Amino acid sequence: MTSFKNPKNKTIQQLEDEVIAFWKANKIFEKSVEQRSKDNLYVFYDGPPFISGLPHYGHLLGSIAKDVIPRY
Repeated sequence: MTSFKNPKNKTIQQLEDEVIAFWKANKIFEKSVEQRSKDNLYVFYDGPPFISGLPHYGHLLGSIAKDVIPRY
């Protein structure tokens, strides 16, 4: 497994700003939408709120995976 190395010792905020600027400059989101077929829409529905108000970390792991995986 390759670990991420930050050769310029930038902060997380600086890295995030660079990524966002790259996405905007190259219209990455727009291109991802254009690649999808109009008749094959992708819809993601998350589950209901937690009945206790506070989720157990085991519930969060599933939610995080459902959020992160479609983004990549």
